Amino acid sequence: MTGSDFTILPRHVAVIMDGNGRWAKQRGLSRSEGHIEGAKTFRKIGEYAGNLGIQHITFYAFSTENWSRPEAEVNGIMALFGEYLNEALNRLDENRKKGIRLRFLGDKSAISPALRELMDSVEKYTEDMTKVNLNIAVNYGSQQEITGAVKALCEKAKNGGLSPEDITPELISSHLYTSGQPPVDLMIRPSGEQRISNFLLWQSAYAEFWYSDVLWPDFTEKDFDEALLAYQKRNRRFGGI
Repeated sequence: MTGSDFTILPRHVAVIMDGNGRWAKQRGLSRSEGHIEGAKTFRKIGEYAGNLGIQHITFYAFSTENWSRPEAEVNGIMALFGEYLNEALNRLDENRKKGIRLRFLGDKSAISPALRELMDSVEKYTEDMTKVNLNIAVNYGSQQEITGAVKALCEKAKNGGLSPEDITPELISSHLYTSGQPPVDLMIRPSGEQRISNFLLWQSAYAEFWYSDVLWPDFTEKDFDEALLAYQKRNRRFGGI
């Protein structure tokens, strides 16, 4: 399918990449092998979404809570992330031709200096791209994101640069990681779970949700199409009639 096959496309799609561990367990594999397959699906769906005409897509890769997982699993995920970053740097010219801008949402302070340097390089070299905005949430937690925005506004108020009546939803949005991007229109969660897991809470205030029992490594372009077709059938009233 192409973007023209859909009557309505969401501007911003968010994806919770869930089910890698269960996919591996079902096959007698290590959880790390599940994450490797999940990374392949991420690349496939990210590129497909851009080709369809989705302007903003955000993938939940690693949450602030995921540090509690076994050390070997966390190290494996970070190694995969490093591989992706190096691949992205090697494909900069290709990504620029496709108009892909890469951003990383989350607290970078807990990420290793080597990975942070790669993240900064990828962001810098794609910052002027405008066709597709591809966000990867790493060490991300929405409650922490909102708390950070509130702290920043309180600091401005303490210094006399902000009064209570100045605080609006738009001002808060401008202090989030997704500043300058539209709110989430469609939230996709595979693997059979039906919760938001501290992901883009503010940005998803009026998002449509679509769930699937398919585990993330098995998620295909056809599944993504199903989510988009379901979205265009929704009646989005935003609290109205």
